Amino acid sequence: MNEKQTFTLTVNGERRQVIASPQTMLMDALRDQLRLTGTKDGCAVGHCGSCMVIKDGEAVRSCIVPMKRVDGADIVTIEGVANGDAALHPIQQAYIDQGATQCGFCTPGFIISTIALLEKTPSPTLEEIYDGHKWNICRCTGHNAIIRAIQQAAGQAAASLPAVKQPLNTISRPLPRPDAVEKVNGKGVYADDLYVEGMLHARALRSRYPHARLSRVDVSKARAHPGVVAALTAGDIPGRKDCGVHEVDWPVLCYDKVRYVGDAIALVVAESEEIAAEALNLIEVDYEPLPVVTGPKEAALPDAPILHERIAHPPTGAAGGAGAAGEHGNCLKHYHLENGDLAKGFAEADVIIEREYRTQTVEHAFIEPEAGLAVPDPNHLAGRITVYCGGQIPFGDRSQIAATLNVPEDRVRVINCLIGGAFGGKEDVSVQIHVALAAMITKRPVKMVLSRKESLMVHPKRHATIIRMKTGAKKDGAITAHEAEIWGDGGAYASLSSHVMLRATTHAAGAYEVKNVKVDTYAMYTNNAPSGAFRGFGVTQSVFAMESQMDQLAEALGVSPVEIRRKNVLNYGKQTLAGQVMTESCGLADALETVAAEMQKHPFVEVDGDKRRAWGIACAYKNTGFGSGAYDAAGAEVEVFADGRAAVRAGAAEIGQGIVGVLAQVVSEELGVPYEKVDVLVADTDRTLDCAATTASRQTYVTGNAARYASREVRKLLSRTAAEFLGAPPDSLVFAGGEIRNNDHSVELSEIVKMVRRQGQLPKMSYQYVAPMCEQYHHFAFGFGAQAALVEVDVKTGETKVLKVIAASDVGRVINPLALQGQVEGSISMGLGMALQENFVMKDGYVMTDTLNKCHLPTIDQTPEVISFFIEHETNDGPYGAKGVGELASIPTTPAIINAIYNATGVRCYNLPADKKWLKTALEEKQGK
Repeated sequence: MNEKQTFTLTVNGERRQVIASPQTMLMDALRDQLRLTGTKDGCAVGHCGSCMVIKDGEAVRSCIVPMKRVDGADIVTIEGVANGDAALHPIQQAYIDQGATQCGFCTPGFIISTIALLEKTPSPTLEEIYDGHKWNICRCTGHNAIIRAIQQAAGQAAASLPAVKQPLNTISRPLPRPDAVEKVNGKGVYADDLYVEGMLHARALRSRYPHARLSRVDVSKARAHPGVVAALTAGDIPGRKDCGVHEVDWPVLCYDKVRYVGDAIALVVAESEEIAAEALNLIEVDYEPLPVVTGPKEAALPDAPILHERIAHPPTGAAGGAGAAGEHGNCLKHYHLENGDLAKGFAEADVIIEREYRTQTVEHAFIEPEAGLAVPDPNHLAGRITVYCGGQIPFGDRSQIAATLNVPEDRVRVINCLIGGAFGGKEDVSVQIHVALAAMITKRPVKMVLSRKESLMVHPKRHATIIRMKTGAKKDGAITAHEAEIWGDGGAYASLSSHVMLRATTHAAGAYEVKNVKVDTYAMYTNNAPSGAFRGFGVTQSVFAMESQMDQLAEALGVSPVEIRRKNVLNYGKQTLAGQVMTESCGLADALETVAAEMQKHPFVEVDGDKRRAWGIACAYKNTGFGSGAYDAAGAEVEVFADGRAAVRAGAAEIGQGIVGVLAQVVSEELGVPYEKVDVLVADTDRTLDCAATTASRQTYVTGNAARYASREVRKLLSRTAAEFLGAPPDSLVFAGGEIRNNDHSVELSEIVKMVRRQGQLPKMSYQYVAPMCEQYHHFAFGFGAQAALVEVDVKTGETKVLKVIAASDVGRVINPLALQGQVEGSISMGLGMALQENFVMKDGYVMTDTLNKCHLPTIDQTPEVISFFIEHETNDGPYGAKGVGELASIPTTPAIINAIYNATGVRCYNLPADKKWLKTALEEKQGK
């Protein structure tokens, strides 16, 4: 039955033949044989919809349709949607117009579903839109922009964008992404779309146990298996055997022990993925199982097993249980922050609220699993290797690869393909080192793609935390003292735990002034999946707890949730819990008042029966940039050509957040080159300057500034020649519309570029921008936001639906309102998921959440109405006053929803998520009292 046979089908109007077994899935045939890679592989089991195609007029998930069901069928993929290479289908154009493509990985699948829907239902209702896209998941947009795109394509009215300050020529205008067309037509290339003649395929053997010593790893049978080119262990690594984005503690291939089930022990490199998978079963490993550490407080017990004996950390001033943690080495990092007089502050309080909160482990669930391709130089020139991948720190990847291979960094080139989402989950290396090592040893190209199950097992997650907070306030609502103890589950390896837990510490009092404060935070090693960067970066957890505290204080004092926040919010002249005084760009008070006023315009209507409705509110702030004394810089190169086009090159990773659009807008604004004529190249370590990590909501600020100043250097050069041509002072010239003007006289920019080049000068300049340095625990900029969520709770079933979210975000100057709105809406969707349903479950170190479906991601029918406001308190040093928003809007959503659930039901959730099962039980217990 599984013998290969020939299948004939019509694909995009052309008869094609595929040789495959009857059980081969249509998706694999389209991608691997016909090279129609616009059909994406996000899960291979029908849970994400990124592989949608139209089969005989119906949208189907091609990853679960076997070839035996498509012989003679008519298939349309994303590549066949438009008429001709240059044209876009109106639906594709609508997705661009509405900003419905961010990372773009899920976009082809959504467009296919939309086409199938509108063919049958030209003017669908919202419910019909939901039903027509029930198999599709978008992790970036929150689905709001997608719904607007569908409505536009159907000729229906779509909501308008929030108002912004008076736009400049390009800045503050709603422009489409530079990479939007290739994302809607399926021509954009992600790492798994790459095919190179003669390439090999790599698979890793993962640990059988969450904690064990390795006494023997024998790959001899795997090496002898037909089709296997290499089977590698730690002994084959020529250089550093451990890696790590911060601390070097994570084995490339384990050599002494394994610390979680995602650990790689050996690497098989074979002529096909199937052969590699077969060979993995031939590897013999002898384990000595060890006791499993399942949580951060368990890790601190005196008799807890030590995970990292060779890098055990000494005590760092912690007291009590934390001292015990330090003694046996499971405490990766302890932070202690104290200001004012805590005892005096609590003595002055009229009300004290003390509670414990727990936040869950959360999966990033980017729709593109990790993939990479390493290609040795065809002439083996100096051992050069090029690695194509999708990481958030391309220059960091290069450094780690070079250290493992024991070669100079200039022998490694890292090129980012398009990246199908990240949210912090692609800061750590995944496949990059493995493919580079395999390519170096085999001297052939090597590709490695993690299955969805493997991806869920391997990469770092959002930290689960245990947070105890004690907060005191006076009768008028003024907070007098605040104490917090935070335990973070760092998992098996350091990743970015120390930095994440630092942010949890510095933001532990939320967006409020608290002068008497003490915070102790512990990042602990456990045998769970490592924890690392995730949108919100530790602030999400702290703010959930603090915003819950604020509502409980308000209730105890008999004041409104808005009033107690109004009394305490950070504002000009006030200071953070770390003692940093707000001197500029602090729009939190305005954001709070905007949300409070908008809530009054949307009084909820009580419904009959078992449904209860209520509003909840929350505030947040989030640093822009590394801060806390860290060096923070980025470089960019700008060049103008004789045809009037411009190029900007920067090493920043584009993960869907939109830095490519920001760079194009900045160069267009500064040089007057039309936006569509600015070409953007990012994240190629041979052709761009280092912009450090795409993290900390920093790229618009630091890389945007680098592009701005590089453009101004180019402008100075061009102005000297243009001034002579126009007979005007250089500083009087205006660059706009592809021209250089002075009063009534003008000249084409391209003509001046030609003159400059004839003079032997190159209109190309580089600039490295260095952000302002700041003290420990301080930052050079903050974003601020307030949100209100309207929920409807079924008190019989426990089901909660978020009906509406009002969001006011202070991002400094708005660079692109279309992109900004998408970031806000996508953030809100993530906050909704964390509040109500998402939970990455591990039991005794083993992963239970092993499919996307089990992640319980928000679906299109859960999309709330979002009413968004942009608060533009510009910062002095950011480009045109801009700060960052990538993380900010994700932080207040969860507590706003949790506060709303309490207001609707009288039941408060202290342990996230407030899922249907938990809430039903809690409501029953409440009613039984």
